[in-house]
Amino acid sequence: MTDRTLHLPVAAQPSVDSLVNLAVLGEEYGYERAWLPETWGRDAVTVLTSMAHETEEIGLGPSILNIYSRSPALLAQTATTLQEVADGRMRFGIGPSGPAVIEGWHGADFERPLRRTREYLEIMRTVMAGETLNYDGDVFSLAGFRLRCDPPEEPVPIDAAGMGPKSVELAGRFADGWHAIVFTPDGLRERLEDLERGIELGDRDPEDVRTTLSITACALEDGERARRLARQHLAFYVGAMGTYYRESLSRQGYEQEANEIAAAWASGDQERACSLISDDLLDDLGAVGTPEHAREQLRKFEEIDGLDAVAVSFPRGATTDELESTIEALAPDV
Repeated sequence: MTDRTLHLPVAAQPSVDSLVNLAVLGEEYGYERAWLPETWGRDAVTVLTSMAHETEEIGLGPSILNIYSRSPALLAQTATTLQEVADGRMRFGIGPSGPAVIEGWHGADFERPLRRTREYLEIMRTVMAGETLNYDGDVFSLAGFRLRCDPPEEPVPIDAAGMGPKSVELAGRFADGWHAIVFTPDGLRERLEDLERGIELGDRDPEDVRTTLSITACALEDGERARRLARQHLAFYVGAMGTYYRESLSRQGYEQEANEIAAAWASGDQERACSLISDDLLDDLGAVGTPEHAREQLRKFEEIDGLDAVAVSFPRGATTDELESTIEALAPDV
């Protein structure tokens, strides 16, 4: 059975409390986990700490923390501390993000993202196991320290985000799970083959690698409003967030649409960029419209073999009331 989780809004919210309230609402409606993104707004660690204090059962985790702005040892310390605060409910998502954020916001060189991801996974596990850190990698050479506090009683699983074949293969080979975003059903099935290849290369049990797909979702009685919000959101990702989403969409059979969306956005014609997302493409990428239609589209993804969880994500322009309505409409038991 596919779990249903929340991927809390990437857009700025009124306050930390407003994000905490969404996690509390998710717990009330039976969602398995609340994932919190971190981009260039509030930091995820502080908000997750607040969520841990105000919830009791729902799983929590960042998706994603990038692998350039914090050292691997610091991320391991953070995971250890959050696991203590949350009484064992944490699961971590890490990944490279993209050059626009890493270079333009953090001022770091976006170099060797795949190798760096692998080394983060290996170093974080060593630290969280309470072992002395002696690591000689291509990116990091570390020695002589070990975690000063007790390691987590329950190890914190670490998932890796990725969109391309090699990054997904890496997740299968080294991570505890894969986080996917902006995928059609057919595109996801193709990347799941890369995940399976990584699992085989790592000589691992497929049951030990969990796949989570974040799906743009908006379920409103005003279905056209929901679809308009989703078009704006997806056009922004394809047009304004570097090349990763455009390239991923191209690999999934929408090369012409992806290039035209990006070109329209780059020329300043955001309205045209949104209009280029057809109804078919919108339904292929998300679960948006009236509650009935959104639930139908969400079930289409949940039926994909090899997918363990769908994460209900939200358009950037949705209001608090629209977020809450979508959480209620797409709750696991509805």
